[in-house]
Amino acid sequence: MIHVPRNTCRSPAARALSVRAVVAAVAVGGGLLFAPPAGSPLGPVVANAAPGSFTDAAELADAVADGRNLERARKWAEAIRHYDAALERFAPDHEAPGAEPLPEPIRALQYGLRRSKIHHGIHRRYADPSYTEQLLSRSPESALDLYETVLGQIRRNYVEPIGATSLVAHGTESLYLALSDRKFLGRNLPAHGADDGSAEAAVERFRAVLRTEFWNAPIRAEDERRTVARAARLGRELCGLSETATIFEYLAGATNALDDYSAFLSPEGLASLYGNIEGNFVGIGIEIEAEPGRGQFLRKILPGSPAEEGGAKAGEYVSAIGGTDCRDLSTDEAAKLLRGPEFSAVELEITDARGVARTGRFVRRTVEVASVERAEMVEPGIGYIRMGGFQETTAREMADAVNQLRRQGMTKLIWDLRGNPGGLLDAAVDVLDLFVEEGTLVSTRGPAGGQTQTYRARRAGTLAARDLELVLLVDGDSASASEIVAGCLRDHRRGTIVGRTTYGKWSVQSIVDLGDAPRAGWAAAAAGSRGSGLKLTTARFYSPDGRNYAGIGLNPDVPAPEYADDAQEPEPTEAPEDLFAAADPAAGIAGDRTAGYRPGRVARAADGPRVPQTSLPLNEQPDVQAALKLLRRR
Repeated sequence: MIHVPRNTCRSPAARALSVRAVVAAVAVGGGLLFAPPAGSPLGPVVANAAPGSFTDAAELADAVADGRNLERARKWAEAIRHYDAALERFAPDHEAPGAEPLPEPIRALQYGLRRSKIHHGIHRRYADPSYTEQLLSRSPESALDLYETVLGQIRRNYVEPIGATSLVAHGTESLYLALSDRKFLGRNLPAHGADDGSAEAAVERFRAVLRTEFWNAPIRAEDERRTVARAARLGRELCGLSETATIFEYLAGATNALDDYSAFLSPEGLASLYGNIEGNFVGIGIEIEAEPGRGQFLRKILPGSPAEEGGAKAGEYVSAIGGTDCRDLSTDEAAKLLRGPEFSAVELEITDARGVARTGRFVRRTVEVASVERAEMVEPGIGYIRMGGFQETTAREMADAVNQLRRQGMTKLIWDLRGNPGGLLDAAVDVLDLFVEEGTLVSTRGPAGGQTQTYRARRAGTLAARDLELVLLVDGDSASASEIVAGCLRDHRRGTIVGRTTYGKWSVQSIVDLGDAPRAGWAAAAAGSRGSGLKLTTARFYSPDGRNYAGIGLNPDVPAPEYADDAQEPEPTEAPEDLFAAADPAAGIAGDRTAGYRPGRVARAADGPRVPQTSLPLNEQPDVQAALKLLRRR
């Protein structure tokens, strides 16, 4: 298995936690659903672009065309990155108060991003054996029961109210697109494309019914189950589609009406989240990212893992897995090849930066993931601690590391949270309690019981670390719990923040174990015989001064040299109330409108070098050198 930091929290009461969202998330943000123009499966036609405030019309039209080409090639991850970058470039502030009406090309980019995310989600689900086993083992009635359970959880606990029409309509959209997706059709309708064309015609008849009878149809909560059951029955009658497959598409699609951090979790996905909380998983200890034509880019090698012991290095590429060429595979397809039971072996072909290939054999085993990845003295009096995530053991690891360095004479500390995607809310609170003696650390606000809380420092828990001079390193991938730390230290004036603007993920997720047992088999064993789950945004968190920087992020006090703009001095982070507010996902359904793209850092590609600074020696990292320069002056 690939270690992707997606931290969550196990508890019968679904304890609150904060997690990082990734581009590959199943969820698609928004509560409005667009209606596809007649005869155009790809959304609106590019008409007259509006140059000036958005950009040159020809370049914008090219961006739309390039995105559609990626969609036609079914390169969904690339399409997501392309559309996201295009919207960031051409319309970064289009949802700001008073924004002018969007021209057709911008809407085309929005639609393209939605479609690509939904297709990518379909491919992720169907690459997951624990998900496909559910399709085989569940009856339609059982699937409808699960659907009702999920919608009930959303209605009771989601951070904002969501109407029944929106939840069902997003399921219709997901099913409509799935019926044009080769992965979905190949699994559920194997005769599609293999006969005289009658199967394709039957599928198109069903899609036409979805457009005319289900698309944006007003729904009351008491009609949800009956409506989805009718769609499932029509799918079986018109084209032979499994009723359970239809219902599961409505189930997964319902979370598309929510934010990008909420998602339905397969048994394997739920087990993976629990493993990350506990700091262990079975695999070889690599983080990968697909790069078409070159293979799987090794973003990170976990310390003490089989991959590290076998000589794999960050910045290299995996070109084959178990004899299968993976140069053009998606991350999820490669992940499927990497999965396997403990003590089984996998052979990788790895290409280094010089293009020299080698083959290595790696044995999968339980990999223990430490929160504190590195702790050392960098020069007399100055210590360095790098933290990779926030999990159950984080506060204890941090206390041990600080005490160890204090014994070596540390009086000043560089605390490195670059690339730290976050993790458990409780872990962030416990770590901050080591450094802040009194006052509020963070607060949360949500509609459900227990989601509105204020977390305060406990004097008894504070280490002697409170007298340490602190410099906190952050970057665009410092998210969630990392931002809780940054916001708290800033508001308490407890340290100096160095680096670049953080990710801007300021919401709290809770994990609900839906309690349904997976079918017996390898996938069930890999999932620890757990059922599926739901990751749901249930609250927002706020810094001690009461600010929430969702979609904005915190700017550093001191920009690191690599990220500084030579032409401008960095501006301090503006208060969220002075900036745009995100669209209300409960606004309803409108025939020709779209929830579209939300500006900010929700799904943007990371800036900077391909190989993170953190993989370089400390004396070669500009961020660390900037922090040292600050501390030497004090």
